[in-house]
Amino acid sequence: MAINREHARQWLNAFDFKSLFIEELGWDNLATNLVKQIDGADYHFHAVAEKRGVVVLISDSIPEYAIRVKLDKLIAKDHFEHLIVFTDQSHGRQVWQWVRKEPGKPTAVRTYHYSPTQSGELLFQKLDSLVFTLDEEEVLTLTSVTGRLKAFDVEKVTKKFYERFKTEHSSFLSFIKGIPDKQMESWYASVMVNRLMFLYFIQEKGFLNGDKDYLRNKLAESRDRKPDAYYRDFLCPLFFQGFARKKAERSAATNKLLGEIPYLNGGLFQKHQIEELHGKTIVIADTAFEKLFSFFKEYDWHLDERENRNGNEINPDVLGYIFEKYINQKQMGAYYTKEDITEYISKNTVLPFLFDAARAKCKVAFENPNGPTVWDLLQENPDRYIYSAVRHGTERKLPADIEAGLDTAKPDLIERRKPWNTPAPGEYALPTEIWREVVARRQRYEQVRSTLDHGKVREVNDFITLNLDLRQFAQDVIQNCEGPDLLMALWQAITSITVLDPTGGSGAFIFAALNILEPLYEGCLDRMEAFLAEWGDNGRKAHPNYHKKFTEVLARVDAHPNRR
Repeated sequence: MAINREHARQWLNAFDFKSLFIEELGWDNLATNLVKQIDGADYHFHAVAEKRGVVVLISDSIPEYAIRVKLDKLIAKDHFEHLIVFTDQSHGRQVWQWVRKEPGKPTAVRTYHYSPTQSGELLFQKLDSLVFTLDEEEVLTLTSVTGRLKAFDVEKVTKKFYERFKTEHSSFLSFIKGIPDKQMESWYASVMVNRLMFLYFIQEKGFLNGDKDYLRNKLAESRDRKPDAYYRDFLCPLFFQGFARKKAERSAATNKLLGEIPYLNGGLFQKHQIEELHGKTIVIADTAFEKLFSFFKEYDWHLDERENRNGNEINPDVLGYIFEKYINQKQMGAYYTKEDITEYISKNTVLPFLFDAARAKCKVAFENPNGPTVWDLLQENPDRYIYSAVRHGTERKLPADIEAGLDTAKPDLIERRKPWNTPAPGEYALPTEIWREVVARRQRYEQVRSTLDHGKVREVNDFITLNLDLRQFAQDVIQNCEGPDLLMALWQAITSITVLDPTGGSGAFIFAALNILEPLYEGCLDRMEAFLAEWGDNGRKAHPNYHKKFTEVLARVDAHPNRR
């Protein structure tokens, strides 16, 4: 349900979040205050609304990024699911912060910056997802409300686009004629749509005759010359005579037809094997391209993730996402390995490599006998690095009949453990677990927790042996870097690593490695910004080398359309 943009803008610009959430979004009233302390400084929060246990908190200051991350962890002890809006006292800026928590994945901090001078369209789109109506009240749960907060997750646009993409792909397929094999026909639809998506990014940069609507304008010109000839008389020359050849190698007629276009030396615009087989008989009606381009037109084909970006934008990793989903065609020799397998293997190879590389450059962060080390994080909050599946139900006291089987010193142990062979209820057990498995898992949890409590984990390989959440640990090490030397060591490891998949296929393992590395890369950039903000002008003198390096890195990042 869409919010009233005018009302929402008024409340946002007045920093009246209580009215925004209660009057416009349908949340429930909540009035409570929290004070959290970090390094002797007090940070004040007041709650303005809640919905099924999800609390909206407002802060009257915008501390630096590292402090905001620490504050989020402290607030989670009072309100596990929450959304925080940090505001400045002059009412010039807002920082909306939500932390994504998903089983088996590291928590990820998502922020959105808003000021009254912005259009706010992207924020309004996110708020659309947070509207609750009276009709929904009876069926709302904590899970359904937290699911709505995923509007603050950058992945949402990609997945939303993909769902629509599947429909448009099927529609485009229905217009293809002249390929006798149905599987090949479907494959060719993917080839064509992928080419055209790639070209939408190219034309957005002005690389196609300086025209940011090149493909649609050329379609109109083609229809004026001859109906249903766009595919054969324009796209085929564009692909195989234009992009596949340098300008000097093209005919004068081709250059006149296509205009100023680049030479793209890549396989995407070489003749496909289906075109080699059936190129003379393939026919695609103009209507197919009209429909597809209308769909593409709904999105902005670049993603600027800086503060003033617009809404409804989409970035090039959509191509990878769609390639990955459509490549699983075993009849064509492509085998796609599922995400749980690729993630497990990737994180347990890539992350230890990164830590070993960083340790070689910054030993004191790992081996300091008289001061803090990265391993201290494990003692501060052991449960954070033990997977939720391992911890499930451990906070509950075992029923008396089950606990009776734990005492091995008493007689009749076999008799006392008979109840252990029965299914355990969901509040104690994972799916299909019997009590015997629950007890074993709880004992394992207690052993691992004790190991962490006593500071016995001092090597990254222990994470694999003990099945700990290494991704979360890596993220936290970066976010909690107290010195620039460790951050620079991690940054150099992340940006210089080479990942080889000897049997790449659809690229599933490469995607998995990318998904492991990208949050760490982003975290390093955020921490660099935080260091520079903390140092201020004094940083040039107090930390000349790191100030220069961090500034140079961030300058290179700013030269690109987005951080990714």
